[in-house]
Amino acid sequence: MLGGKKIGFIGAGNMGDALIRGLLASGLVTAQDLLAFDAAKGRLEHLKSAHGVGAAQNNRELAAAVDVIILCVKPQAVDAVLDEIEDMPRDRLLVSICAGITLEHLETRLPMQPVIRVMPNTPALVLEGASALAKGMHATVEHLAIARAIFDAVGRTVVVEEHLMDAVTGLSGSGPAYAFTIIEALADAGVNLGLARPQAQELAAQTLLGAARMVLEGGANPAELRAMVTSPGGTTIRGLQVLERAGLRGILIDAVEAAAKRSRKLGRKK
Repeated sequence: MLGGKKIGFIGAGNMGDALIRGLLASGLVTAQDLLAFDAAKGRLEHLKSAHGVGAAQNNRELAAAVDVIILCVKPQAVDAVLDEIEDMPRDRLLVSICAGITLEHLETRLPMQPVIRVMPNTPALVLEGASALAKGMHATVEHLAIARAIFDAVGRTVVVEEHLMDAVTGLSGSGPAYAFTIIEALADAGVNLGLARPQAQELAAQTLLGAARMVLEGGANPAELRAMVTSPGGTTIRGLQVLERAGLRGILIDAVEAAAKRSRKLGRKK
């Protein structure tokens, strides 16, 4: 799908770096297929030395040289970048990961341009990201497949309608923070029971990682997997009793809904 495609990154921060590492590790592209530009010259030097990718002199030069543009800048910088690349050929695919920037905004600025909006999350930095993609009105099924191939290189992808992006933000966008809090709490419990902090943290983190992989790779739903661990009259059912009494399930649902509501509010301000 990506064979022969030239991919350019406007913005070479952490997420751009992660995508470049993932693409190179996947073998889908070579360093010669990748080009980047960032206002911070130090970032470009890092990408050149760490990954061997090319550096453009400016955004306009990058847009003229590639087939796919990954827009990885902060939301407040988007319009300035679009001013620079607005004359690029209309066969270029623009993939935006800019938080809160809608497809309508991008397509208004770049009429007839194929555009895809993506909401990735921070575990992409360790190639275990969860990304949701929404297709613009001029993007084709092939364009969507190209974007999915790029983000599959740093984790897993789903395709959603754009109006669900706030829900995605509340769930997988903010979700790593919820998981970190749970890992920290489990580790604290282990320390309270006598484990050394490094051991407790490793056990807690690996437990969540392993449980997640069982959901993703085992073919069973979480309720079935939970039942496998929960023996009648055993230790796990006692722990689950405490979680149910404390309302953990409802607390997590409320947290996702609160984050999604905040995302909608922030999006309306842009």
